[in-house]
Amino acid sequence: MKKLRIAMSTILVLCLGICLAQEPEEAIVSRASAPSAEDVVLSEIASGFNRPLYVTHAGDGSERLFVLEQTGKVWVIKDGVRARQPFLDISGLVTATANRLYSEQGLLGLAFHPEYASNGRFFVNYTDRSGTTVVARYQVSLSNPEVADAGSGQIIFQLRQPYANHNGGHIDFGPDGYLYISLGDGGSANDPLGAGQNLRLLLGSIIRIDVDGALPYVIPPDNPFVGDDSALDEIWAYGLRNVWRFSFDRATGDMYLADVGQNLWEEVNFQAADSAGGENYGWNVWEGTQLFAGGSAKEHVPPVFEYPHSLGCSITGGYVYRGGAIPQMEAVYLFGDYCTGRMWAMYRDPDLNWQAEELANTGMAISSFGEDEAGEIYVIDYSGTIYRIDPAVAS
Repeated sequence: MKKLRIAMSTILVLCLGICLAQEPEEAIVSRASAPSAEDVVLSEIASGFNRPLYVTHAGDGSERLFVLEQTGKVWVIKDGVRARQPFLDISGLVTATANRLYSEQGLLGLAFHPEYASNGRFFVNYTDRSGTTVVARYQVSLSNPEVADAGSGQIIFQLRQPYANHNGGHIDFGPDGYLYISLGDGGSANDPLGAGQNLRLLLGSIIRIDVDGALPYVIPPDNPFVGDDSALDEIWAYGLRNVWRFSFDRATGDMYLADVGQNLWEEVNFQAADSAGGENYGWNVWEGTQLFAGGSAKEHVPPVFEYPHSLGCSITGGYVYRGGAIPQMEAVYLFGDYCTGRMWAMYRDPDLNWQAEELANTGMAISSFGEDEAGEIYVIDYSGTIYRIDPAVAS
């Protein structure tokens, strides 16, 4: 097994200053310091993938990993071994990316239904051959749980994209059971459509839908703009340029959104679990905490962290660590940069102020992070390799 050492140090974990009195089920939300150089490695789990963009699990107790390739395939890793045939192959449906040096299209997102173990449903987000964003529902094969029923695809959402970039693409189920979808601002540069601040467009937003009701989907009644004639009912949050991975802290339900910047700043946005939605994260009036186009952004919510393009040029969102293998990483949000391979650790200090420190320079093109059923975190190198963040073994 190939090991890539990324040093981290043992740290003191705090829970709002009352760790000793903490109930077992109470989530740790703060800590005294960041992880630093000591005793953690990136362990190679599998390689040979074609433009991998995501790794996730089905939540069915099987401990399998599912690896998404931008070119249209989903592969299963079981007991450390990659299956001989793909779990799903929709290469014929997605925008061709294999012969391009760089593309923001293709198969971009994968999410398993919270009740997948009983209903066998999962969802994919891809750009089709015409460049349209498609979210489709699929079913696992009734005769073989290691493959999907390729003919079961049913489109539940479509949105025509004006440009080939900023397609968003991430999908995930929130703690509330609703499906959240990331939609970029439409592309080109500088938000020429003004989508970020336009609530009459779904572009530049996170939308939230109910996929368990009538087809194709139902609007949750508590979505923030339901009943507002000046806004679309699907919108959950807006003012976003191109969120490349969002995630929910499995212990608290808080939402972290990594929004790719324009020319100068990359940012991490935060939404507390008790939010009623409707946050305006500022694009394109703001880029991070800096004025960009100017004008007005109603009730602008600034990012909790940003970094300049001297450190990277395309943020890749990750996860809050809640696994059991590395207790000194508890409550740390890990994320990275695609261009430079830098990886950061972000956390709240005992006063609940946000802090972030660079953790490592991995040297890879970090296309995504992933999380398994146990809460362990994975890092994906776009060149084709999947790594898991592990505690270092004493030599």
